[in-house]
Amino acid sequence: MTDGAPVLLYDGTCGFCAESVQLVLRHDRRRTLRFAALQGAFGREMRSRHPELARVDSVVWLEPGRDGGVERVFVRSDAALRVARYLGGWFQLARVAAILPRPLRDAGYDLVARHRHRLLADGPSCLLPPPEVRQRFLDPVP
Repeated sequence: MTDGAPVLLYDGTCGFCAESVQLVLRHDRRRTLRFAALQGAFGREMRSRHPELARVDSVVWLEPGRDGGVERVFVRSDAALRVARYLGGWFQLARVAAILPRPLRDAGYDLVARHRHRLLADGPSCLLPPPEVRQRFLDPVP
């Protein structure tokens, strides 16, 4: 899939999502996480490979299987918790939310997701990563 690196799929038409990816890039000490827009070729391939993603309009964390095993897919609050775990440091504090039942966590996630296009209405609608990180984006970037 991606040389064993996890992939974060995001809504490529959402300014809030683009800013969230920028936040992850700024705090990513490992520099192994890959990124792809849900609307891009890689995102479409993952949706076809994982039918459960067909109607997903959320952040998606893809984790390659170990030793050729099955890749794992996390959506909504589970994906956000995976991002916090990956980033470590102060982001680990967000993992306290894991004690909440998933339906409650996902309800909070959905509340933000419903309003995400308005949260950064004046922000970028697409993500143009700087040259030093473009190789971490799985779809071609102009």
